[in-house]
Amino acid sequence: MPKADGPASIRLEGVDALETHYGEKPPHIEHQPRGLAHDAADALLKFLGFDTVLRDEDETVATTPDVVSGWILTRGADAYGRCVAFVGKGTPPVYSGYWTGVDEDLLKRTANHHLLLNGLAYPTFYSGLPVYLRELLTEASEKARASAKGVWAVDKTLLGATVTAMTSITDDDTGAVILPKLFRRLKDYLDFTGTPASLDCFRAFLAGAPDDQYRLLPDTKKLFQGLHHIVEVTDDVVRMTRPAREIVFQEK
Repeated sequence: MPKADGPASIRLEGVDALETHYGEKPPHIEHQPRGLAHDAADALLKFLGFDTVLRDEDETVATTPDVVSGWILTRGADAYGRCVAFVGKGTPPVYSGYWTGVDEDLLKRTANHHLLLNGLAYPTFYSGLPVYLRELLTEASEKARASAKGVWAVDKTLLGATVTAMTSITDDDTGAVILPKLFRRLKDYLDFTGTPASLDCFRAFLAGAPDDQYRLLPDTKKLFQGLHHIVEVTDDVVRMTRPAREIVFQEK
């Protein structure tokens, strides 16, 4: 929902980029390796028409020009009040407030498609997204993965990430790049267990998380609850057993 002064938060449909500030408040706010996270943010702004992007140490961003024209196509808001949307630049494809379908040509005009095609974000799908759009976004992401673009050059989600401390997933130089949803669950777990880190109870922790409900492609009949069904832990290595493109999370 829009804030009192007008702006509204947006969650890009079908896209999840690396976290730059996840958590409630300092010292519990953490980030994934920021190089790729900043690449995604910069690519989004430049795609929308901002020529210059400057970032301070505190993550404050300044752009040139200050404002550009753009549009969003949204089917509603998520549980956090964010518009779940496709985002584009320039003249909108339809008058404000009017319904429109999204075909392949229109999808390719969106920042969502652009980020996945360039490997700057992971595909992350929810049940409200039409199947044909999910398939088109998956196709874009798979092209990036096949070319080892962006996150796909260093992704450890399926191969396994060694986690011995919070820095194992947050350090800008040595931190493992993993699916942001897995990062968020690991970060919450490490906050709970403290240091030194042990993954002995991580799958039990995942089993107790009521919000992670999903179905697995291609058979979507069974509804799973808890990421422990698709996460393996061996000593200090954690990995997911299914790729992000095969997971369809239940809308909250």
